Amino acid sequence: MICQGNKLSVPLTACVRARRGRVRGGFTLIECVLAMVILGVGIMAVVEAQAYFMRANDFSSGGATAGYLAGEVREKMRGLPKHDPVEGLYLDGANLVGWGGEPGEGGVVDFDDVDDFDGKVFGGGQAGALPGPVDARGRVINQVDFNGVVEQESGSPVPMRGWRQQVAVVKVEPTDYSTVRANNYQHLTTAPRLGVAEFALRVTVTVTYQGPLDNSPRTMATLSWVVP
Repeated sequence: MICQGNKLSVPLTACVRARRGRVRGGFTLIECVLAMVILGVGIMAVVEAQAYFMRANDFSSGGATAGYLAGEVREKMRGLPKHDPVEGLYLDGANLVGWGGEPGEGGVVDFDDVDDFDGKVFGGGQAGALPGPVDARGRVINQVDFNGVVEQESGSPVPMRGWRQQVAVVKVEPTDYSTVRANNYQHLTTAPRLGVAEFALRVTVTVTYQGPLDNSPRTMATLSWVVP
């Protein structure tokens, strides 16, 4: 079957069918490259979505844990007097007596007033930190595995890794909780006349977490309240 120029040795329709029959099937190189690009973009989108979901899930889980740890400190301090029920808080000349832990109060279970907690850090493994993190009874919260079993090292329970509770207690004006006063501050010459132990206290618990790949602790939750 020959089709040359304008001269046809066969009918026109037969010539067209012959030319169509010589077209080879399959994909060209450009079509393969485009298909690979489209497939790659789709795979990258799925990977990014999965990574985002995992980060969001980790943050949500971490936030819930941090809120729980902050609430445990608040429960431990609930109902405690502002200052030591025996010694109280007073000025001995220019020296403030009674703020912070009293002699013999070595751990959180011994703290019997709010100002005992000022500056205390529970857990985290840093210098000066007390054992922790702690629960509402002052007991160290241990690390558990996926099966709910407490992890052990050298036969001893392992505290929650990377978590830290830090407490700050400050004196504030009873009519303006945003105004912070020094621990030894008092005003007795103008109304309202307040002695050094008669101010409200504002407590702030900051919970941080430092994972194995983190360079520094991250603040996960902050809880504040006022003891009038």
